[in-house]
Amino acid sequence: MRLLTGIQPSGDLHIGNYFGSIKQMVEAQKSSETFAFVANYHAMSSGNGGEKLANLTMQTATDFLALGIDPEKSTFWVQSDVKEVLELYWVLSGFTPMGLLERAHSYKDKTAKGIAANHSLFSYPVLMAADILLFSPDIVPVGKDQIQHVEIARDIAIKFNNEYGDILKIPEFKIQEEVATVPGTDGQKMSKSYGNTVNIFGEEKKQLKTIKKIVTENVAMEDPKEFLNCNVYNMAKLFLNEDELLALQNRYTSGGEGHGHFKLYLAEVIWDYFSEFRAKREHYMANQGEVREILSLGAKKASAVSASMIEKIRTATGIRY
Repeated sequence: MRLLTGIQPSGDLHIGNYFGSIKQMVEAQKSSETFAFVANYHAMSSGNGGEKLANLTMQTATDFLALGIDPEKSTFWVQSDVKEVLELYWVLSGFTPMGLLERAHSYKDKTAKGIAANHSLFSYPVLMAADILLFSPDIVPVGKDQIQHVEIARDIAIKFNNEYGDILKIPEFKIQEEVATVPGTDGQKMSKSYGNTVNIFGEEKKQLKTIKKIVTENVAMEDPKEFLNCNVYNMAKLFLNEDELLALQNRYTSGGEGHGHFKLYLAEVIWDYFSEFRAKREHYMANQGEVREILSLGAKKASAVSASMIEKIRTATGIRY
């Protein structure tokens, strides 16, 4: 079983990134062949470039390694280090109807938020299809908002295969329903776009300040509290086992504590959960040469797979003559 995932180098990682995608990939390393990459070409469609993009790429790679991506178990690389993805992107463009791209949610959402419309933003799903299809994964773990991209990749692959035979594997997507949408501080999906994130790494005081801003109901301290629709509870349950969750529920329903108490508890839970990851991050931050070596070796492993697929593509399409 082969799994593939990628993440854009867009800045500080938050717990939505972790529970929505990274944790799944880390756990999959135990039993599956895993491929993970830093999608720096994709980041360019949002206006990132130059020194900023280079720095964000290294930051994201460092964070991925700190959070458990194991280069001994996974193939881990930077997207731009495997050039075959751009060749396949161009080939697949010829099998992508304009209407398919016009229906893409990501393009509509980003332009609605003021991001300038351009070809890279419009054709983003085709590059994502190339990312996926180049490595023939069985499963692509995604959040709910990314399901459409996998569906587009499937549609393009089917059209290509109808023309040239069964060359491209048709992937499936996988989501974990209970964590597919991680709540942010305002109750919406956690996203940098909404400014409602709780970052994984950073100063403890700054993290606590963010958690204190979580939107909650105004209920008297002595009264019982509703936990099912509480943003603090719904964030905390991602980190707790069954017994810990029951204990927190009892605290809510017993009364005598305010939401401020639950926010302090959440801050402690999150800080403790990521303590080992912070230690690993400190190591990699102090040894960026080690990170670059890991990425270089990962790119070589990924290129060995992509070269085999691109040769099939070139032969089938007549590019290889």
